Amino acid sequence: MNTHHHPLNFENTQEAFAYKSDRQLKKSRWLFRLMQHAWLVKWGSWLTPLAIHWKLPIRGLLKSTLFEQFVGGESLRETTPVIDQLGKYHVSAILDYGVEGSSSSDEHYDKERDTFISVIEHASTAKNISFISIKVTGLVATPILEKLNTSIGVHPQPIWQGGVKRAIANLSPEDKKAWEHLMGRMRSICSTAQSRQIAVMIDAEESWIQDGIDHVALSMMTEFNQGKAIVYNTVQLYRSDRLEFLESMIEDAKKDRYILGVKLVRGAYMEKERKRAELMHYPSPIQINKESSDKDYDRAVARCMNEIERISIVIGSHNEASSRLAAELAMQKGLRPNDPHVHFSQLYGMSDHLTFNLAAAGFNASKYLPFGPIEEVIPYLMRRAQENSSVSGQTSRELELINKEYSRRGI
Repeated sequence: MNTHHHPLNFENTQEAFAYKSDRQLKKSRWLFRLMQHAWLVKWGSWLTPLAIHWKLPIRGLLKSTLFEQFVGGESLRETTPVIDQLGKYHVSAILDYGVEGSSSSDEHYDKERDTFISVIEHASTAKNISFISIKVTGLVATPILEKLNTSIGVHPQPIWQGGVKRAIANLSPEDKKAWEHLMGRMRSICSTAQSRQIAVMIDAEESWIQDGIDHVALSMMTEFNQGKAIVYNTVQLYRSDRLEFLESMIEDAKKDRYILGVKLVRGAYMEKERKRAELMHYPSPIQINKESSDKDYDRAVARCMNEIERISIVIGSHNEASSRLAAELAMQKGLRPNDPHVHFSQLYGMSDHLTFNLAAAGFNASKYLPFGPIEEVIPYLMRRAQENSSVSGQTSRELELINKEYSRRGI
C-alpha cells in the first residue's frame, strides 16, 4: 500500500503522467489533437468498421493509436505489462472483456460465461486487479430483456422488483428457459468471483432493457453480498429516475441484509435514448440538462456516503467536482482514504489527472481496462473517439493537462 500520501491535487500533471514516457506523452498529445476535429472523428467512426469488415490493412494503424491509448491488449496476457505499470503507481485495474452482444445461441453464451470465469481466475492471480466488469447482454439475447421491460411498463414503481418477477412469470416457456439459463450463468460467474474474492461489476445498458439487468444484479447481491460486496450494480444518473431507484436499492439491501454494491456513473447512451424516445413517443428517460445530471450524481454520492457502513461504492466519474466531493465526504466521515467501501475509477486512457492523483493521495483508484480482439473492440473505440470530440467532451481538458506536462518536462 502507498504510505507516502500527497494532498489531493488534480492539477499535478507530474503525478498524472509519471507512468508515460516522453514518447508516449507525445503520442497521446497527437491523438487528442486529432480527436478535436469532429469531422475527422465522424468520418473515422463510419469508415473504420467498414475498413475492418472489408479486411483493409488498417489493423496496425488502429493498434498503435486509438487501441494503444484506450485498450489494455487483445488478450488477457497482453494486459499484464499495462496492469504491472499501473501497479507501480498504486492504481488497480478493472478488467473488461470488451466484446459486445452479437450472436444468440446457448453455446455462444456458455462460451462467454466461461470467458468471464477465466478472467476472474486470471484476476485472482494478479496483485492489483480489484474487479471485473460484465455486460448481461453478453449472456442472454437482448429481446428477452426487452420483453421484460415492455411487460413491466415504461415507468416501474419503486416496487419494480415485484414487477420484474411478474414479467418473468409472463414470459413464454422458451423465453423463461433462456432467462433461467442466464441466471445460472450469472450464478456460476458470481460464485467463482466470491471464492476468488474478485468483485463483479454489472454494467448498466439502455433503459429499455435495464429493468431485467437490475433484477439480475439485485438477485446476485442478495445471494453473494453477505458481509462484503462481491456484486456491484451500475446506476446511470443521466436518467431522471435513478436517484429514486438508488433509494429503493438501499431499502432492499436493508430489508434483505446484504451489502449494496453500487457503481455510480453519469451514463453512456444519451443520444440513442433521446432518439428512441422521440421515435416511439414516450417521455425521454434522460435528464433535461447536464446540471440536473450533475446534481443527481452528487446527491447519489452523498446518499451512499451516508450509508457507507452498508454500501460499497465505486465513483465511476471523469468529473473533477464529483470526485473531489466524494473524497471530501469520505474524509469528513473519518474514513481512511483506502477504506474498502470507497473506490474511484476512470477509463484507461482518460482523466489520468484524477486516477493517479487520487492514488497518490492514498485512495483506492483504478482504471477500467477493456481488452479483446481489435475487431471486437471497435464499437468501444469509436465511442471513446466520439466522446472525446464532442464540444463539451474531454479533449480540451486532456490536451490542456498534457500540454502542461509537456512544458514541465521541457519536451
